[in-house]
Amino acid sequence: MDFKGLDILNGYQFTNQQLNHIMNTAAQYEKRVKAGEVIRDLEGMVVATLFFEPSTRTRLSFEGAINRTGAKCISMADAKSSSSAKGETTADTIRTVDGYVDVIVMRHPEKGSAQQAADAAVHPVINGGDGAGQHPTQALLDIYTMRKEKGHIGGQTITFLGDLKYGRTVHSLGYFMQQLGNKMIFASPDSLKMPEEITKDLRARGADIVETTDVKAALSQSDFVYVTRVQRERFDDLADYEKCKGSYVVNMELLKSAKKDITILHPLPRVDEIALEVDDYAGAAYFRQAHNGMYLRMALLGLVTGRA
Repeated sequence: MDFKGLDILNGYQFTNQQLNHIMNTAAQYEKRVKAGEVIRDLEGMVVATLFFEPSTRTRLSFEGAINRTGAKCISMADAKSSSSAKGETTADTIRTVDGYVDVIVMRHPEKGSAQQAADAAVHPVINGGDGAGQHPTQALLDIYTMRKEKGHIGGQTITFLGDLKYGRTVHSLGYFMQQLGNKMIFASPDSLKMPEEITKDLRARGADIVETTDVKAALSQSDFVYVTRVQRERFDDLADYEKCKGSYVVNMELLKSAKKDITILHPLPRVDEIALEVDDYAGAAYFRQAHNGMYLRMALLGLVTGRA
């Protein structure tokens, strides 16, 4: 299956066969890393990580993946350190960097910027998050985590909880869940509902979706709950943020209402939406989820360069 040269931009570009191949490739990389193998699959290659917006897990897991696969990394950690601070367009930045590297990984606050970058570049572009748009590599590592936690994926129920309006991760993951035959429950404050254009599109594709504000009822029938933080940085008015902050908090009391063996996911960082006491719950998978990101991103780098 040939992924060489492929841009990874959104949550609806892969067939089920391709998804399965990505997951199996990630599992092989995880096995090799845990066996202590020195991997040189991408030796001689250079990957750029361009982060115009803050990141911990995405940037560091990508850079870990780059190093673990034997490539070299050139990095830009924030917009202030790039010529975008001088007014350079994203397309011009990408055209320039494209001449230095074999793959570009980019995070940018502007929705649609990943497509702009892909249009400007000759080499593969991997979207590390474009504003409130998409975050496909996070969604892929979420699928990898779900598969590991339950042993399979498909025919299950997942509740998306919290900020579904600005949460680019759930936008991407929703398409994968529809594709894999999982029922979705969207639980959020009215002001942070999943955007109508996404819900409408998912339903047109055949998705089984329920929208609710009743968290207990949602969790009682869910195999997974995917928690998202209310993102202060997406609000123009701080008063609106304060109204939504802490709308839903997952704690041990709430989990008494949940389906037995529910798995808790979160793209992190968390603020106050998952109580610290939940960390000891066996189904709390969010730190395992974060660690899985490196293996999944190793797989993507190997696949788009044709080296995996």
